[in-house]
Amino acid sequence: MAAGAFAVTAAQALRPDGEGPRAGGDVLYSAAYSHYARRVLQARPDLPEILAAAVAQPLTRAWMEARLQALHAPSADTEDAAKRALRRLRAEVMCAVIERDLRGLATLGEVTGAMTDLAELAIQHGLAVLGDDLAATFGRPVGAHSGEVQELVVVGMGKLGGRELNVSSDIDLIFLYDEDGETQGGPRSLSNHEYFIRLGRRLINLLADVTADGYVFRVDMRLRPNGDAGPLACSLGMLEEYLVVQGREWERYAWIKGRVVSALGSPHAQRTAGLLTRLTSPFVFRRYLDYGVIAAIRSLHAQIRSEAAKRSGGLPGHGVNQRSFNIKLGRGGIREIEFMAQVFQLIRGGQDPALRIRPTLEVLAVAVERGLLPPGQAGQLGDAYRFLRQLEHRLQYRDDAQTHHLPTSPDEQHAVAQMMGCSDWPALLARLAELQEPVAQQFEATFSDPDAGPCEALWPDIVIHDSAARAQDNAQDPSHAEGDSAVPCQRLQAAGFTDCNALLDRLRAIAASLRYRALSEASRARFDQLVNRALDLAARQDDPDSTIGRFIDFLEAISRRASYLSLLSEYPQAMDRVAQTLHASRWAAAYLTRHPQLLDELLDSDALAGAPDWAAFRKRLHERLLAAEGQVEQQMDILRREHHAETFRVLLQDLQGMLTVEQVADRLSDLADAMLDATLETVWRQLATRHREAPRFAVIAYGRLGGKELGYASDLDIIFLYDDEHERAPEVYAAYARRLITWLTSHTAAGALFDVDTRLRPNGAAGLLVTSFDAFRRYQLREGDNTAWVWEHQALTRARFCAGDAAIGARFEALRCEVLCQERDAAALRGEIAQMRRKVAEGHPNPTELFDLKHDRGGMVDIEFTVQYLVLLHSRAHPQLTRNAGNIALLREAGELGLIDAALALAVGDAYRLFRARQHQLRLDGQVHARVAPASMAAQTAAVGTLWQAVFGED
Repeated sequence: MAAGAFAVTAAQALRPDGEGPRAGGDVLYSAAYSHYARRVLQARPDLPEILAAAVAQPLTRAWMEARLQALHAPSADTEDAAKRALRRLRAEVMCAVIERDLRGLATLGEVTGAMTDLAELAIQHGLAVLGDDLAATFGRPVGAHSGEVQELVVVGMGKLGGRELNVSSDIDLIFLYDEDGETQGGPRSLSNHEYFIRLGRRLINLLADVTADGYVFRVDMRLRPNGDAGPLACSLGMLEEYLVVQGREWERYAWIKGRVVSALGSPHAQRTAGLLTRLTSPFVFRRYLDYGVIAAIRSLHAQIRSEAAKRSGGLPGHGVNQRSFNIKLGRGGIREIEFMAQVFQLIRGGQDPALRIRPTLEVLAVAVERGLLPPGQAGQLGDAYRFLRQLEHRLQYRDDAQTHHLPTSPDEQHAVAQMMGCSDWPALLARLAELQEPVAQQFEATFSDPDAGPCEALWPDIVIHDSAARAQDNAQDPSHAEGDSAVPCQRLQAAGFTDCNALLDRLRAIAASLRYRALSEASRARFDQLVNRALDLAARQDDPDSTIGRFIDFLEAISRRASYLSLLSEYPQAMDRVAQTLHASRWAAAYLTRHPQLLDELLDSDALAGAPDWAAFRKRLHERLLAAEGQVEQQMDILRREHHAETFRVLLQDLQGMLTVEQVADRLSDLADAMLDATLETVWRQLATRHREAPRFAVIAYGRLGGKELGYASDLDIIFLYDDEHERAPEVYAAYARRLITWLTSHTAAGALFDVDTRLRPNGAAGLLVTSFDAFRRYQLREGDNTAWVWEHQALTRARFCAGDAAIGARFEALRCEVLCQERDAAALRGEIAQMRRKVAEGHPNPTELFDLKHDRGGMVDIEFTVQYLVLLHSRAHPQLTRNAGNIALLREAGELGLIDAALALAVGDAYRLFRARQHQLRLDGQVHARVAPASMAAQTAAVGTLWQAVFGED
């Protein structure tokens, strides 16, 4: 585009009918639609030529720096010269932005990015000019402890911090500095505090003072500690004390977008910015899931909407004074979209660093990626946000006014509609309503005050109110004491509870406890609501007494965590699912009570219904561990939280009858494999003695994990192999394995991960913790003096590579097949395995009359030993038996091969399946031993006995 193409006046830019700009490229759209741009163009004859060059490509920081250098020559390096140059630069940027935007050449991101770049450049340039000027009188501020020259740290809040600045926005700033001290090197000296206050005041004046050239940015300092009542600049120490002692919920929301916008060119500035991040992050992002923010945002939004309602009406077309509707603060407006994005950050940002980002649209994208927001809803929010921000800019283009209200005059409405590409004002309003209504509905669904549903107020009426009445009655007449429980017990009995006296005593003990009385007023109100709701939900179960007991244990465990109380108060459906979980399983109740952070999982109906995506799980886990690199405790907590959450999802599907026992075992085994892989990778990166980029190291699973029959509380039977010729390999991998075991077994604030048993390694507990692959091979193939026992070959039938170096894993699988396919003497093998079975039985005595599903004769161990015998004896002739396919499949295979009676093989397979299912149910019910009435399993144990007799020739 030639420079002369823009040599038109504002009048020439308009079509004769006044209906908008001329078609074609010879028109300044900014002059046609912006009163502000028209005034600037009239005052700056040089501007059309500058714009012609500027609008041909996206605006960049480099272009602005070049223009500032042209406008502010070094020879005129004074405050007044800087003021004039920055204001003239601002006019050029504004006109270029308006022109590119109205021509459809600029995205929303380019517009907000250009205004953000302008603000940062103005702040940094102003600080440089003013700092040099102050230095002539006061020198430079120096830290009392470090002796380093200090710099003013300017923090951009709000849309400046988020790089989302609109075209006529104020900039919200906070002025900070690192150390106290005094200035040095000038004729006069000031304390650092006073120096930075002076510098801050002059910076505000440089940016916001209205001169003949206008202003650069209006500056708002009210977000600083203590607002207008606080000092203009404060030290990091002062800020930290303020956030810890006085920081309020709305300030957490504000600090989400806080970002250093002053120059970070010096090591001191970079270090100070890092200190600021470490100081503010724990304030903004809590380590736990923080659902308390929902009520806080609800309250804040109510205040904002109330204020907006005083100045405008409801949604366009839905109320009086509709033409002055506020697109930022009104229903379905920009602020509601921002709130919905940032609630994810405040709730979950402490555990997921990916959510600690600033731009609203990026937050929505991460929320979709994390499964927190359905893509369709995120799309609606994103479309509305882009449209509203573009409309906001066009409203502000008209007169460079910080307005968010729709215009009231027909002329203004017509111009704005055309700027938005709509045929007329009603068309714009229709499009606006179409986009805002889903936003408003989503916001109300997220932040509406929940109604837990009707239930009789058994708590606290029957405990707290009744206790006060009893105390008063007993003081007047002690004879009332014996009957003072009659009425509340009757009410509990009427609700469906049986052991009413015990329940009443428990409730009274809670009401009188120090823990309950120490709760804040808000937490106590929520706790009262939840106990009452728990009584109502428990009464609906078929075993209300057991359910309410578990419920009370659970509520007492979470009572001091306001966030968990908030979650259950905000989401009644989560409370319903808690009731179902507590009722269904004693083990599940104990698990949830130990790990209350799992409450969050109860909100995701899609995750509870679907199968796990292990690739996505591994990717997410890898990202979270990398984000916490170097923070060992945090990484260990991440592993535990992710494992607990996935286990809980399996458990919930299990309790709902969605999974078979085999599916539960498969998922838990796959989960263990993923956790082992993640731990291997993370620990190796932190191992100081590592000698290669990736370890040549593998984890081999035995037992339940090896056979993919893992239960909820199963140990991991594992061994460690390496294949590395490096001279330091044995000691490096030994240290690695010890560190791995520590990471897997340590109890942290997030609980435990696994119990690990490594006694199946060569030579058991007396052997080396890690074994070279060659040594393991010789041991298993009995080459040399130190050789494997028969029972170790039995164990190999249920062993597999589960994590680490896949090449070692492949070599292990080949070796396993080679070992299992060795020729064996049937009689000797039969005797060895029968003898081992007797030893196992002696080690697990059953003093009861009940049948132990696992260890008693005719149970699971008999089936497993029988399968192991068949695999070891016949794999040489039938290699398909070496498949680690599980006992049921191997029994069927042996039957089809004619090694055992086929019908009997199926019957014993069915028995094994039933044994596992009953064992699983009993474990979920909290039973330590899986024992049942012998008669209930008589047919199954008879089939197992028949098979044992047929294979081993003994009863």
